[in-house]
Amino acid sequence: MKILKQLNKFFFLGLIITTLVASKSSAEEKPVDIWNVNKEETKSKSVSPENILNNDNETASQSNPDIYKMQSQKKINSIQLDENYNLEEIKIFGLYDPEDFDLDISMWSNSDGDQLKNLFSKLDKLKLSEDANEIMRISLLTNAHSPNKNISEKEFLKLRADWLIKNSDLDLIEEYLTKNQVIVYHPELTKYLIDQHLADANTQKACNIFLKNNKPINEKYLVKFNIYCLIETGKKEEALLIYDLKKELGFQDKYFEKKINFLLGYDSKIDNDLSENSILDFHLAKITNPNFIYEPNDNTSKIIWKYLSSFNLLNSFQEIDVSEYDKILTLEKATHNKNYPEKDLFNIYKRFQFNINELLNAKQVFKSLSNIEGRALIYQRILLESEMVEKLKLLKLLKKSFKDEGLENAFDIELKNFLNKINPEDIPGNLTSFYYTNIDTKEDQTKNVKFNNEILHQSKLLNYFNGDYSKSKIEKDINNFLKKIKKNKKYYFSKKDQILLESLKYDGIEISKKFDDLYEVIETEIPTDIQVMINNNEQGAVLLRIAEVIGQDKLERIDEDTIYFIISTLNQLNIDLLRNKILLKVLPLKV
Repeated sequence: MKILKQLNKFFFLGLIITTLVASKSSAEEKPVDIWNVNKEETKSKSVSPENILNNDNETASQSNPDIYKMQSQKKINSIQLDENYNLEEIKIFGLYDPEDFDLDISMWSNSDGDQLKNLFSKLDKLKLSEDANEIMRISLLTNAHSPNKNISEKEFLKLRADWLIKNSDLDLIEEYLTKNQVIVYHPELTKYLIDQHLADANTQKACNIFLKNNKPINEKYLVKFNIYCLIETGKKEEALLIYDLKKELGFQDKYFEKKINFLLGYDSKIDNDLSENSILDFHLAKITNPNFIYEPNDNTSKIIWKYLSSFNLLNSFQEIDVSEYDKILTLEKATHNKNYPEKDLFNIYKRFQFNINELLNAKQVFKSLSNIEGRALIYQRILLESEMVEKLKLLKLLKKSFKDEGLENAFDIELKNFLNKINPEDIPGNLTSFYYTNIDTKEDQTKNVKFNNEILHQSKLLNYFNGDYSKSKIEKDINNFLKKIKKNKKYYFSKKDQILLESLKYDGIEISKKFDDLYEVIETEIPTDIQVMINNNEQGAVLLRIAEVIGQDKLERIDEDTIYFIISTLNQLNIDLLRNKILLKVLPLKV
């Protein structure tokens, strides 16, 4: 090999450098509070493999911030490691300290792996709301020991990785991989991350993943990507060194070798071979062929469609002939999959030629046309229509045409643009369902909390859950408030009032027994499996079940009985900080 003579020198130098880098312990940044409820910022060190284990086998230091003042009197479990532990066997991966949410490092230890697998299988079938995903994030990314009953560590890591991929938050995935240095434990998750960056035409961000890694990489695809990145960043000698070493160890890939030899300058012959086996193979074909041309079809993978769009390689479709129905159908499918811009598809519809009679009678004429021609006709008629109700009817008809062919997402952004121009007060009753089903119903996130001191759960007593009360003051104020309620015979003690009061009691706030008759305590109907988890102190599994219960709903829209059992569940497990965040979402009046 051309550079193999230098192998020992570079190899041992690299080994020394890798060992030195791996031995460094860096202080982790405190993760941003997910729901931004607290005004103060918890000053706490993030627990990771690097700061849990030090050279002296000392116990990892834990800060105990007094964010919630008196209410955090419950003992927070500190993270301590027995000196007899085998340090190589301790693997605790995550982003958040357990104390950030009143969780425990053993939050998964009592859980049965078979039950967890079944729960993850159910969650995978749901389209979770932002609130449910936040709870999933807390449960899965809090530093904790993995469960070990009926599940291996590798299986649990895969469950976490599968959720991260489904959630598709690339920044979160990158933070998790790099902070924990778990690229070697998560090859599939790493491949997903770098492939998505490459498909977004962000080669630099994809390659930076390898710069942040300090552990040897052996997985074949990651090795190939790393070699390409070294060449891309001008480190050809390092790339060749790794490549030669891997070939000595049995690495073989003729397609990759031809492309790499061209990039290294060892072969000037342009190779027209193209592989779609991976996005890296596809990218290598593009960058090694200055005359690269590729026209996708129905069988083209979603990620390659994304790559072509990001690198502006779909220009050939702009001049498509309107008679090429097969190609237009391919574009409709790509638009449905969010791989082709809606505006470009509808610009093609504009190029269809219709006479004045066809446009005037579009709702009748389109039935006799092909599906593609019919959609083009209806779209053009929508552009010409000035009467609001008729335009709504045409929009509904066009949406139905897409939906009937399983292409409803192809008419999504454009439909919202039309609907946003219509005053909802002018919409007739028979079209309101269509309107509200398809328009963005973004809630005003700038709404302020308005205190109503006539209602317990909307009063200033809510500030307790922000940490703005001393014990003596909250006890005095709550008893005075209840005294006022007792005098008011017309006051209705709501379920939300009960939720607030029961949470205070769980926190040890002393409330006079003379107020016990204000409301009838109803036994909380907690699902049996969740109660078993509570009794077994399975904090992680309980959070997953709560995420499942929330499902696709927003917390603010969940019925009071369900909120009651969720809060009661968190109370029983002493997960106060997470409970407080939920209470401050569902109890206040916002205007």
